[in-house]
Amino acid sequence: MSWRVVVISNSAKLDYKLDYMVVRQNDITKIHLSEISVLLIETTAVSLTVSLLNELTKRKIKVIFCDEKRNPSSELVSYYGSHDTSAKLKKQIEWSRDIKTMIWTEIVTEKIRKQRDLLRELKKEEYKLLDEYILQIELGDITNREGYAAKVYFNSLFGLKFTRTADIPINAALNYGYSILLSVFNREIVANGYLTQLAFFHDNMFNPFNLGSDLMEPFRILVDKLVYIMEPEKFEHDEKMHILDLLNHEVIIDGKRNYVNNAVKIYCRSVFDAVNEQDVSLIRFYQ
Repeated sequence: MSWRVVVISNSAKLDYKLDYMVVRQNDITKIHLSEISVLLIETTAVSLTVSLLNELTKRKIKVIFCDEKRNPSSELVSYYGSHDTSAKLKKQIEWSRDIKTMIWTEIVTEKIRKQRDLLRELKKEEYKLLDEYILQIELGDITNREGYAAKVYFNSLFGLKFTRTADIPINAALNYGYSILLSVFNREIVANGYLTQLAFFHDNMFNPFNLGSDLMEPFRILVDKLVYIMEPEKFEHDEKMHILDLLNHEVIIDGKRNYVNNAVKIYCRSVFDAVNEQDVSLIRFYQ
């Protein structure tokens, strides 16, 4: 099972040889592709061979590219993630509005539960208000309890003056963590043979990752908690590596302890089972 998150932070040449990624810097390092889960190219001073990119794609290794400011800007997404992709896409297009609404209701409810649980763990009294919002959720969250919960939640975590649009290290850290999570979810969606554009709830014509944006919602709280603990006064390389290590943290899912990276796989597959079998009880959330 792949498990390593490999980060290339300095100038390098990357190529492929006999099942290994060869990293040529001052020294030469070889990493077997079977060990790699995510490859993060953090600098623009890196060159890669097409043969390496081809192998990374075939092995479903998530590759994330960063811009000149070392922030994630794009990723490598395969056209074909499963042997039966055509059949999966036909199913996805035919998902009914009713089951999509039910799935989304479960996801957004679980997101607010996770927010409530974090506030309660931190002994913040606002968790009681989120308890009320959970009881008030209607099918499809038509009354936008998610939005009300988010305002209470973020103000409780980071202060009443906090806004998600402010240009501050906390938001930079949150955005970085969310972008890494989104990439991991996109990998699983494609690996399971589905399109990232067609979602349950998100429907932005300019967002190529609507389904990833749906599925990742309950996992955002893992990033929030880490950033709260970090209290970043700056957001540079060390802070980014701290956020990236989140994928190696452990959670309990389906009664077993798993790395976040693997929990995403289990959760995504359970959601696809739920929507195809039209049974929301099949969804497996982490604890």
